[in-house]
Amino acid sequence: MSDPYLCPNCKSNRTRFNIIEQVAKSVKMDPQTGEVVQEYTDNLDTFHVPYRGPDYKVQCGVCGLIEDERSFVKRAQNHKGL
Repeated sequence: MSDPYLCPNCKSNRTRFNIIEQVAKSVKMDPQTGEVVQEYTDNLDTFHVPYRGPDYKVQCGVCGLIEDERSFVKRAQNHKGL
């Protein structure tokens, strides 16, 4: 989070953003009721893929767009070159 941002949607906001921390919780659910029947802490079962997404996302404080941080950073880098 040390790079400048520029919203790729509204193309004007460079200062107001919300940083959304993502905390994944691995669970096993009952297919009929949707109840959580097991929470995995360390050891996932054989068929459960661990979360590999970003630790956080960024929301534009002006238009509300939510994207990965790299979208906001790339837009700022591309705008500098113009």
